[in-house]
Amino acid sequence: MSTIEQAVKRLEELRAAGVDVPWTAAPKAEPTAPPPNPFQSAPPASVHPLPAAVKPAEPAAAAARPEDMGTRSKQVEINLDRLAAQGYLVPHATRSLLVDELRVIKRPLLANITGAAASKIDRPNLIMVTSSLPGEGKTFVAANLAMSIAAELNHTVLLVDADPARSTLLERLGIAPAQGLIDKLLNPELDLSDLILATNVPKLAVLPVGTPNAQATELFASATMDLLLEEMAHRYRDRVIILDAPPLLPSAEARALSLHAGQILFVVQAGRTHQGTVQQSLTMLQDHPVVFTLLNQSRGPKAGSPYGYYAY
Repeated sequence: MSTIEQAVKRLEELRAAGVDVPWTAAPKAEPTAPPPNPFQSAPPASVHPLPAAVKPAEPAAAAARPEDMGTRSKQVEINLDRLAAQGYLVPHATRSLLVDELRVIKRPLLANITGAAASKIDRPNLIMVTSSLPGEGKTFVAANLAMSIAAELNHTVLLVDADPARSTLLERLGIAPAQGLIDKLLNPELDLSDLILATNVPKLAVLPVGTPNAQATELFASATMDLLLEEMAHRYRDRVIILDAPPLLPSAEARALSLHAGQILFVVQAGRTHQGTVQQSLTMLQDHPVVFTLLNQSRGPKAGSPYGYYAY
């Protein structure tokens, strides 16, 4: 008999003999957890709120897209009411002589771009608009042509201010001066999309001429310019690039630009530009494969506005 059994028996004997024995039941032992079953998956842990210091952060905003980090074109507003008051074409304009004439003008240009024309040319979507002398309406024509082509279903337009000596395009559109073409030529590391200005006209963007520079002629004639225009012409197949170039006779930049353009639109002001001046200018362009001549401000039997356009 074990010692414990003997003690218990002795206590029973004392109790039977009338001896008062204090007895306290032993406290119940806490049930022990069964050993873990290695083949049973553990139950999910209880979830308790974390202290404030370690609470998860609020959901962050969506990751910035690449265009939000400096590669998106800046948005600018063209003053369309002022343009319309000055006789320019604006989106959703009612049918007019100006609208119809621009449709006639752009059709052969677009035919060369889409390949519908009989002959194939290099960089057909790179169109240079120029004239013999200042004041013959080349900027007016360039801006209206850009507006008209932007209304096409299958084309977007980049209107480039390429007149460093007498830049008026941004002023007419109501856009503040900004970095642009010349800055890109001087610093190829600049992202072109950071310099292009998106506008409130659907499918129309603008590239300013940029910071004035005394070597603009050399820059426009450089291999860097050729590479830039090549990139611009081929980056987007549906994009039409319109260069508002300087006049031919008083500047050398237009002649340099003509070496890069696929098509040239040469503006002549009716009743002002002398025939000899026109011939001199066309001689400078005689080696270019595609030159369209446009008569501006012609008052004919059909002219219902101060501006008339007849391409020939």
